[in-house]
Amino acid sequence: MKAIIPAAGLGTRFLPATKATPKEMLPVLNKPAIQYVVEEALTAADEVLIITNSDKPSIAAHFSPARELAEFLVKKEKPSLAAAVVAAGSLPVSFVEQTEPRGLGHAVLCAAEAVATGMGAGGSADVAPDPFFVLLGDVLVPGNDVLVRMAEVSKAHDGASVIAVFRVPHEQVSRFGVIDGTPAEGGVVLAGAPGTEVSVPAVWKINALVEKPSVDEAPSNLAIFGRYLLSPAVMEILAHTEPGAGGEIQLTDALSELLQSEEIFAIEVDADAGFDTGTIASWLETNIRLALSDPELAAVVRKSVGQGGAD
Repeated sequence: MKAIIPAAGLGTRFLPATKATPKEMLPVLNKPAIQYVVEEALTAADEVLIITNSDKPSIAAHFSPARELAEFLVKKEKPSLAAAVVAAGSLPVSFVEQTEPRGLGHAVLCAAEAVATGMGAGGSADVAPDPFFVLLGDVLVPGNDVLVRMAEVSKAHDGASVIAVFRVPHEQVSRFGVIDGTPAEGGVVLAGAPGTEVSVPAVWKINALVEKPSVDEAPSNLAIFGRYLLSPAVMEILAHTEPGAGGEIQLTDALSELLQSEEIFAIEVDADAGFDTGTIASWLETNIRLALSDPELAAVVRKSVGQGGAD
């Protein structure tokens, strides 16, 4: 099974830093953000397809072997760094180019041939299309547990498409794709602050999807989390999907059409399962939160905050 990671965006929120460095290559601790996403994808997929553009050669370079650098590090008696370099260059990653930014749906469609052949871009066409994952690069899931849960739910529902959703404040729904759903089999999970937990469905059967609805028109506050397991029929639909919100080809619009012929389910995940890196503030927060989970780095962060006079 393939996993698609769209990474062709311009990263304008991070300019001028992203003038020369792709947003996906900005570091989160000691790794570029996109490596976290690739490693997560490979917990459930056997190959990753990164949708990029010709202005981002550093992404391909990062996932390419760097034998001379590894040998240099070994000679300098830095074997752990050498191993990290070798590991990054050994991940099963290939690349598909998106020649112009036309939205998430179009970025996914760029991988249609690679997904259909089952062998990456340019492979043999005698392999039937499989379902595929889509992972948005702005969201990191260090726990690496969401895709496995999605695959389990898909299997339990005869291979249906599954997306991950999380609860957002109702006033923020216009920033996301939002679902209308009814509880499906799969048990309940507890959500809420300690002492105030309530039972909520772990699995939803999706009735409708709306891309960036107004607060008054949103069917729920269950927003798409940035993880999808999709039927190959989505590629056929995207091929004729017209531009929607923002003048772009929206994946949510294609999923709405898919609902006319196939069931789609959603798993609800805790918002704290993921780390957003889509803005400067959220990227900074992600680095701090992950640093606090490392004993050595946590001491540095707390010392720095203490010196700044914070509580």
